[in-house]
Amino acid sequence: MITELKLAYPGARKASRPRRDEPMSEFRIVAKRVMAPGVTRLEVEAPWVARSAKPGQFVMVRVDERGERIPLTIAENHPQKGTLAIVFQAIGFTTQQMAGLQVGEALADVLGPLGQPTAVRYHGRVVCVAGGLGIAFLYPQIKAFAEAGNELISILGARTKDLLFYVAEIRTLSSQLHLASDDGSVGHHGLVTEVLQRLLDQGEHYDYCLAIGPVPMMKATVALTREHNLPTLVSLDPIMLDGTGMCGSCRVTVGGEVKFACVDGPDFDGHLVDFDELAKRKRAFVEEEERCRLEQAAENLEQE
Repeated sequence: MITELKLAYPGARKASRPRRDEPMSEFRIVAKRVMAPGVTRLEVEAPWVARSAKPGQFVMVRVDERGERIPLTIAENHPQKGTLAIVFQAIGFTTQQMAGLQVGEALADVLGPLGQPTAVRYHGRVVCVAGGLGIAFLYPQIKAFAEAGNELISILGARTKDLLFYVAEIRTLSSQLHLASDDGSVGHHGLVTEVLQRLLDQGEHYDYCLAIGPVPMMKATVALTREHNLPTLVSLDPIMLDGTGMCGSCRVTVGGEVKFACVDGPDFDGHLVDFDELAKRKRAFVEEEERCRLEQAAENLEQE
C-alpha cells in the first residue's frame, strides 16, 4: 500500500520507489529520545526516504493498521544509515500512541518524502524565528541555509526553558542565538517576536527571514517583517489526510489563491498567507479528536 501511494505522487516517484531486489522496510525504531517534556524524537529506518529527502519535506506516518495518517517534518536525515528522525509533541491521540513506542518496535507506514523542498540559496543575513515544536521543523532548514553560506541569527522560544531543544545544535550554526520564554525562565521574558522587534529597532539588517511555529507566532512575525519589507518564508501544517494532493483537506489560501500544503508547500511566502483561515481550519476536528481519545481510554480500561 505504501508503494502504491508513493507512485501516485509524482514528486516522490523516482526518490522512493524501491528496487525489486530490496526487502520492504518495516520502519523499525532504532533510537528514542525525550527532547523536552511531552516532546519525543524517534529515529526510524526508512532507507528509501532517507536517500532522497531534502530540508523542508515531510513524511506521512501511521502507527498501526487501524491508525490515521499524520504529517511530520523530517527533522534529521541520515542517508548512510538509512534512517530519519521525526520530532513530535504528544498532544493528540496518534502522537500519544507514538510516544509510547519503544526502540525495536515499528511504525506501520512512513510515506515520503513529500512536499516541495525548501528553496535554499545564499541571501546574506538570515534571521530564523521558531517557537515551540517549530524548532524541530526549522532545524533542517537552518542547517541547509548555513551550508549555503548564509549568516544565521536564530531566535528560539517556548513556554518555559524545559521545552526548548536543539539549542546546542542551532547555536553552533548561528552567529547569534537569542532565546525567549513565556515564563522568563531563560532568555527574554516574552515572545520571539518581541526579540525580533528589538533587534530591528536597534538597526539590525536582515536579507531574509525563516519563521516556523504556532499560527499566531507566524502571523505576528509576518506582520512585523512586512513593515520592514523583509521577505519571509513560513512552513504550514494544516490538517492533512493523504499528503499527495488527492484529498484537498490541507488547502490554504496564499495570495488569494487556493494551494495544497502537501504538494504546493509546505513552504510559502508568509506575506501572502491567510493565517486567520488557516487557524480556523486547524480547529476543525477538535471534538472528534477528543472523542477518539476518550474511546481509546475506555477500551484500555476494559482490557486491563
